[in-house]
Amino acid sequence: MSLPLIASNKPTVLELDAGTHYWCACGRSSNQPFCDGSHAGTEFEPREFTLEARKRVALCNCKRTGTPPFCDGSHKGL
Repeated sequence: MSLPLIASNKPTVLELDAGTHYWCACGRSSNQPFCDGSHAGTEFEPREFTLEARKRVALCNCKRTGTPPFCDGSHKGL
């Protein structure tokens, strides 16, 4: 298995509305940290996640997190 591209060495912190969201797992999306379909033809698939209420989140952009789609600080070791 190959590693995804590193989109950024810091997370995206934002308020997201309740609902289903799709986090880019390949690092290729031009709509980081969300999927835009750029993974087509790769071994990667977007990570679906659901929020029950509006919430402030830190979404991983280095694609090395152990808790996808959320940042766990893995970018600090890159």
